[in-house]
Amino acid sequence: MTGVTFEVQAGEAVALIGPNGAGKSTLLQALLGQLKHTAKRFEVPTGAGQIGLLPQRQSVTEDFPVTLQQVVTMGRIPHRGILWPSRDDRSGVQRALEEVGLWNLRKRRFGELSGGQRQRGLLARALASDPKLMLLDEPFNGLDAPSREQLIAIVRRLKARGVGFLITTHDIDLARQVTERTLLLNQKQIDFDETECALTLEQVQRVFDHHAVEIDGHTLATAEHHNEMHHGDVHGRPEDPEAP
Repeated sequence: MTGVTFEVQAGEAVALIGPNGAGKSTLLQALLGQLKHTAKRFEVPTGAGQIGLLPQRQSVTEDFPVTLQQVVTMGRIPHRGILWPSRDDRSGVQRALEEVGLWNLRKRRFGELSGGQRQRGLLARALASDPKLMLLDEPFNGLDAPSREQLIAIVRRLKARGVGFLITTHDIDLARQVTERTLLLNQKQIDFDETECALTLEQVQRVFDHHAVEIDGHTLATAEHHNEMHHGDVHGRPEDPEAP
């Protein structure tokens, strides 16, 4: 992956859009310091808990032996002192759970929560570290409409407080709803611009070359990909929705 130049400002959300294998996960890993890179200039917030990560959803069995509160408390590890969890840790966990509307479910076993609740719980875990930059990796996959709206509302509130977001997504409609700018990526940078300017038919077709995609009622597809597409989505139909 070469030629990538972008920035995420405080209080701004940037969409990271590209097909599978485009380098999106590689970029997130580099930001997290998990991969070496050769960037001439590479600046990210430093210090304990300055970057929060909401990973792609994973299945969790109902008998997973931890509570929601315990999962969120793990987000305080970057701030861990001699006494852990401390009063500050407990306060940070409470704030994070209240932010995502799950404080009343804190004692519930994590695996018993619905898909939407688990996703908000993992977001609370990331928020517990008081990050300045949040990395969200396909955060809306498989969520039903109410859960999506809840997550969108949370992102908007956090943006208003100065938190920056980099959000990988295949959902063009979602990018238009919650992001100010968009980075189009396919092993190299295709564009980085205001979202409405970046997500044009021509630009999306360049990014998703050899992939079917529907945007604004137009279906762009090659002979190799004729799968039915969800409107505004560039990866196929979403997973079966789960209750919030």
